[in-house]
Amino acid sequence: MVSPEYTPEYSRSLISSEPKEEKKRILIVDDNEATRKEIRGVVENLDYSTLEARSGSEALNMVNKEMPDLIILDIILPDFDGFKILCQLKRNLRTKHIPVILLSAIEKPEEKAKGLILGASDFITKPFSPLEFSARVEMLLERTEEGYGASPSTRLPGNISIEKAITGRIRKKRPFAVCYCDLDNFKSYNDAYGFFKGDKVIKLTAQIIMETIKELGNNDDFMGHIGGDDFILITTPDKVDPLSARIVEIFDKIIPFYYDKEARERGCIEGLDRQGRQNRFPLISISIVVVDNMNRNIGHIGEVSDIAAKLKKLAKMTPGSVIIKDRRKDS
Repeated sequence: MVSPEYTPEYSRSLISSEPKEEKKRILIVDDNEATRKEIRGVVENLDYSTLEARSGSEALNMVNKEMPDLIILDIILPDFDGFKILCQLKRNLRTKHIPVILLSAIEKPEEKAKGLILGASDFITKPFSPLEFSARVEMLLERTEEGYGASPSTRLPGNISIEKAITGRIRKKRPFAVCYCDLDNFKSYNDAYGFFKGDKVIKLTAQIIMETIKELGNNDDFMGHIGGDDFILITTPDKVDPLSARIVEIFDKIIPFYYDKEARERGCIEGLDRQGRQNRFPLISISIVVVDNMNRNIGHIGEVSDIAAKLKKLAKMTPGSVIIKDRRKDS
């Protein structure tokens, strides 16, 4: 079930809100006030903003609400340990790519190994040097951005990670279905309502896809942001039909509320086309093209891209939201 935040009231609040300058946000999770204060001083000296949590449950709630760029997580907390929090973060499609630095007052090789195996990006022992701590935070944020090629808007993995995810499934000969999701008539919306509101639509689309994967997908499904209004979803052939249908259903229900009342009633907006002529443009719709390896022997990521490009041309010729699957079989 999609989050209750997807309501007309919520959508209208996004449309009317003003842009804010965003710094990278770092969540500090530690029940010791002195430790939080020390880390906060280091992080703010780096010109990042901070969020703070005193327990594991508070941390998980804050992560889901705020989506920080980095989490600094103490292992020993009042309710449950940092390893359990780490496991939950790495199992969640929405949070698995957030880097985590584990903190511990006890330096045990087995504890460090456990954290790294569970998905931590670094491990720091208390007490720590502020200078070394600063360097590790800076290095980790830079490495994460380069490694994932992450989108600054959605913070989802970008092209580098997308290529690795598809190539990995091809090499392992796993059944897969790659969905290319992109928005139609987005440029006209962006021109009419401005970049900030257009960015809200991009983030909405990302949230819809992520929530749908959480509801109907597999634990190891992958989602990435190619750029602009183009997204990638990698799932299995048995899941792709219900996932695609649900994404389209939710998107079509919500997107009208990102327009003003007059545009919703008309079902279109007016503006200049690419030739500079006054024209009418339908409301934004979503196209999903699906490439799978059930009926084809796919041996390279380039084949996936070529098939998808042909399907996209068909999708663009079809008005409204559409799902188009590759039906061709190898001879």
